[in-house]
Amino acid sequence: MQLLRTILIILLVYYGIKILSRLFGPYLMKYASKKMEKKFSEKFGQQYQKQQEPVYKEGETVIDKKPGNSQNEKSSEKVGEYIEFEEID
Repeated sequence: MQLLRTILIILLVYYGIKILSRLFGPYLMKYASKKMEKKFSEKFGQQYQKQQEPVYKEGETVIDKKPGNSQNEKSSEKVGEYIEFEEID
């Protein structure tokens, strides 16, 4: 008798959880997705604020790029050796 009662309780709990998950599952998923969306938007906002260009005052001199080395320019001119070929008939 106790075994039958235990099996019945386990089945009732299983089906009760199954029914409740179908009822409240969408609400839980919606809550979790909103929470994740909020977290991602906060992280994106923090990164976006770091990457924004600083505001310059009027009359301030701003240099956008660093001057290049003359050695890099010379080395890029010479790519490799030129070999001349002749056709042999």
